[in-house]
Amino acid sequence: MNEVSPRLAALSVSATLAMSQKSSELKAQGVDVINMSVGEPDFTTPEHIKQAAKKAIDDNYSFYSPAAGFPELRKAIAAKLKRENNLDYTFNQIVVSTGGKQAVCNTILSIVGPGDEVIVPAPFWVSYVEMVKLAEGKNVIIKAGINQDFKITAAQLEEAITDKTKALILCSPSNPTGSVYSHEELKALADVIAKHPHMYVISDEIYEHINYIGKHETIAQFAEIRDQVVVVNGCSKGYAMTGWRIGWIAAPEWIAKACIKLQGQYTSGTCSVAQKAAETAYTGDQSCVETMRRAFERRRDLIYGLMKEIPGLQINKPKDAFYVFPKCSSFFGKKTPDGKTIATSDDLAMYLLEHGHVATVGGTAFGAPEYIRLSYATSDENIARAVERIKKALGELK
Repeated sequence: MNEVSPRLAALSVSATLAMSQKSSELKAQGVDVINMSVGEPDFTTPEHIKQAAKKAIDDNYSFYSPAAGFPELRKAIAAKLKRENNLDYTFNQIVVSTGGKQAVCNTILSIVGPGDEVIVPAPFWVSYVEMVKLAEGKNVIIKAGINQDFKITAAQLEEAITDKTKALILCSPSNPTGSVYSHEELKALADVIAKHPHMYVISDEIYEHINYIGKHETIAQFAEIRDQVVVVNGCSKGYAMTGWRIGWIAAPEWIAKACIKLQGQYTSGTCSVAQKAAETAYTGDQSCVETMRRAFERRRDLIYGLMKEIPGLQINKPKDAFYVFPKCSSFFGKKTPDGKTIATSDDLAMYLLEHGHVATVGGTAFGAPEYIRLSYATSDENIARAVERIKKALGELK
């Protein structure tokens, strides 16, 4: 009998990857699908970063790297944290991983055990709750809808904390909503966390550089909880380096050592050439980051302006990242032209794919079943065409 382990059986398939796969299958059949399901910049990696990778190959960076990453890269990350965030970390507190996803998972597996509670604000990135399951922890979900700009309050956090709470996973800037916690909002959360020294914050800041409000704020800035915070970041979004798979944590040294121990057993150090490219990303010319940020901001304004005119959708204006997360529950119960009933946002996403030929992701996997997520990391032309198709398809629901 072919049976996977109970640990694997408990996990869900990534909804974003599954929708992207369905989109690819339709494209392979010749259907003109506009894919707005994947959170990936459509820009190519900046030239000076690619050149650094080519040089690394010529310089024979083809051997195993240290499990924690090359010291030069870890020092470059520590310098970036000081330069951009005014945070003081030594390179011994930095661990480089194979993507931000592994960095988050390493941290969860290192500090969460069976029965430990992990607070996850919803909407959340799809993999957080699955990683907590993998660690045999218990997800405690705090819901924050569009009326709160998808951000939890200090009072909600205080109410959710118990003596079993091990961690809070905070994603600001947010995937899937594009919402950003202000300095004041983070301070209010930090004041609560400081009263509970048994808990930690996993602060996912991977979208730091795609910012439309001028300044990134990190919860690690508050000295009273610095030893309770693990900052997660990486090169994927800000430097258009998704396929290079470079993520990292900055953490209390005991957590960093735990992650190195774990990583040393199941992946060891990440790709040596990618690490040298990442070193240049952090130490080289930063104008490429601003060029891409401006393009994303223009696209944000375009898609927001178009989508807010669609009857039945409720939408907030994102302050970061490259997602919109409209509320679509007004369409639940309506029928498609071929007589199917739209019962959930997942049904609606599938209808938009099959009927409108636009790939989105239903909100169920994000802990927000009344919403859908669209990525605007695509051209202005694709955005305009996609929204026109969505408006037409939604208008045909009765």
